[in-house]
Amino acid sequence: MVGPRAVSGGSSLTGLDGSALSAFIILVLLGGANAVAVRFSNLELPPFWGAALRFCFTAIIFWVLVLVRKSCLPRGTGLIGTVLYGFLSVGASYAFLYWGLLRVQAGLTMVVLAFVPLLTQLLAWLHGLEPLRWRGLVGAVIALAGILFGIREGLGTTIPVLSLLALVAGAACIAEASVVFKLFPQSDPVVTNALAVTTGALMLIGVSLIAGEAWLLPSAPRTWLAFIYLVVIGSVLLFYLYLFVLARWTATASSYSFLLFPVATVFLAAWIAGERVTASFVVGGVVVLVGVWFAALSGASKAVKRPASASPD
Repeated sequence: MVGPRAVSGGSSLTGLDGSALSAFIILVLLGGANAVAVRFSNLELPPFWGAALRFCFTAIIFWVLVLVRKSCLPRGTGLIGTVLYGFLSVGASYAFLYWGLLRVQAGLTMVVLAFVPLLTQLLAWLHGLEPLRWRGLVGAVIALAGILFGIREGLGTTIPVLSLLALVAGAACIAEASVVFKLFPQSDPVVTNALAVTTGALMLIGVSLIAGEAWLLPSAPRTWLAFIYLVVIGSVLLFYLYLFVLARWTATASSYSFLLFPVATVFLAAWIAGERVTASFVVGGVVVLVGVWFAALSGASKAVKRPASASPD
């Protein structure tokens, strides 16, 4: 089995791959809708158990797709990289983020997640995967400033230090996972997600057990609808699209979706849940788009070699 074609490190958002750009746009919209769906899901389900249950069903769907397509599993370093990717991107990141969200409001969480592109650039540079580009750093800071301006009215004054550190750790896990994906041989996105989500789901089940959560199923129709969306669209399709983009762009360029997620979330929440969109958020959203354009859309990234795709031999 040969996964996504190995390119020289992927391209920036200015690449000519129209399919990757389309996938990126859909990825941002789905990622923004996820936050709205999680709000409804958390009304009934404990946080760690809700995430574990979500990814258990997601893993089942991915494994069914693997069996139907008769895909081969990665071996050697490819298998190690896939498991490590799942440990970081699903297990560790969601454990940290869900624990931090118990005491930190969503607005501040958005700000912390907006650091993912900055962390990705720094980690990719430390791993020797990408050069450190000042244009990208400046653009990410501009976008972060836009998010801060847009949600400043919703930020409180009391910030639990340990909870904040947990959110930062979750963001760092997401950033490192993108870099790890590029460092190891890659296989088909469906196979990668099947192994990665299974790894993460098992971790979250363990965390839920340690936390002593009640293992419940949703009861309200609205919760079931949100849960089904999170599994089928917000996990299976979203994770596939993210790896599709990540295989074709640099880790840094792909991570700019985290700067756009909050913008999509607020406008989708206004449409679906009737939440109010403030003028400051509209202005902040424009600043975010300018920052992303400055960092990624207006300048091409030089290619950096990465390992070839995994094969069964």
